[in-house]
Amino acid sequence: MHWMLESPVRRLILRLAIPTIASMLISAFYNVADAWFVGRLDTQSVAAVGIAFPAMALIQAIGFFFGHGSGNTMARMLGAEDVKSAQIMAATGVICSALCGLLVAFCGLCFHTPMASLMGATDSILPYAAPYLLILSLGAPAMCAALTLNNQLRFQGRASLAMIGILSGAVLNCFLDPLFIFVFGWGVSGAAFATVCGQILSLLLLWKMNRQYGIVPIQLSAFQPSRYVFGEIIRGGTPSLFRQGLGCFAMAALNHASGVYGDAAIAAMGIVTRLTNFLYAAIVGFGQGFQPVCGFAYGAKRFKRVCDGFWFLVQANAAVLFLLSLSVWIEAPDIIARFHNADPAVTQIGTRALRWQMITLVLSAWIIPCNMMMQTIRKSVQASLLAAAKQGLFLIPLLWFLPSAFGLSGLVASQAVSDGLAFLLSLPLTLPTLFILRTAAKTQGSIHPKTLANSSS
Repeated sequence: MHWMLESPVRRLILRLAIPTIASMLISAFYNVADAWFVGRLDTQSVAAVGIAFPAMALIQAIGFFFGHGSGNTMARMLGAEDVKSAQIMAATGVICSALCGLLVAFCGLCFHTPMASLMGATDSILPYAAPYLLILSLGAPAMCAALTLNNQLRFQGRASLAMIGILSGAVLNCFLDPLFIFVFGWGVSGAAFATVCGQILSLLLLWKMNRQYGIVPIQLSAFQPSRYVFGEIIRGGTPSLFRQGLGCFAMAALNHASGVYGDAAIAAMGIVTRLTNFLYAAIVGFGQGFQPVCGFAYGAKRFKRVCDGFWFLVQANAAVLFLLSLSVWIEAPDIIARFHNADPAVTQIGTRALRWQMITLVLSAWIIPCNMMMQTIRKSVQASLLAAAKQGLFLIPLLWFLPSAFGLSGLVASQAVSDGLAFLLSLPLTLPTLFILRTAAKTQGSIHPKTLANSSS
């Protein structure tokens, strides 16, 4: 474990971030792959995948909540050389995640049709969206547990193992998608079956690798739920729950707002959401490569490493995102056209929305590292507020106001405007904490908990 505290910060973050970025891109790729293959069918099938996106966001929110909540705490415990407590945290996080997944599966089994309507399915889309949602929900226990295990391995510094587990499921998904959709003739339901099969394989491999190579192997006997354990999971996982979970409500609101302009608008905004989430996955993956470094260093009171890692993350993100957003903005029409069956309305609406998103993409170079750092050092209130800002605090009201005031133009610009407001909010939430950390690093002193807790007040 000492290499986590002694290796050069930049090299260590890159070492952990590369497989983590791959893991995040692969997780996001499930949605993109479904949209790609289903796009060979018809506009309603493409829209159905977009309608079901809130359900996938909810499942991911549960997995990330328990994965980040337990993983952040495990990293600090391992930094303080408290392996026994880390084992309790690991077992409790995985088991509770799977149990919550079972609850999602039950709800999907009983209420998939009204849930699809609630998420914005029109009468013409509902026959496609409801079966897709049912099958996806039944795979929730495996998806939740796999995401939790993936994040726990990452926080132990085993990001490469986490990547292998997720990659194996994604490869299987890509193989099964065309087989189930076209060869077996299952249509959009085949895409859901392929996703579930891929996630089950990922869970089995992640479990095996955790048992064999993890610093903290999962032991069912270590499952010891307590007020302290749940408190730490909630404190560390709530920002992720807000970041992912509010996406569920925001995407449902986006579907309803898009439905005013027809099935083509729902399909177009669904495609853009998947593409931008794929891009954000890379940024989040880079930030998650920083989190274990931050957790170990903060637990060992090495505050200079925390600050150095944070600023490296911001600078590297900004350079990459500027180039990425410029290239996507230029190629937007061709990119959108690859995800549907030649409906010109989908291309037109999708191109406008994607270009708006690229205008503010570079702001995430600051927003996401702020959120990651605050979450890892246990500033859960500020981290949760920042995580909630983009998808909940700003986007949901904007989806009501901007389309009402500016029509379709307001709809396609709403997510970009939300990014800008989230950036402004992040400044007062993060800069005081960075000042305190930098001061403590220069004086080689410790930080009193009350000082850190009040740094943004």
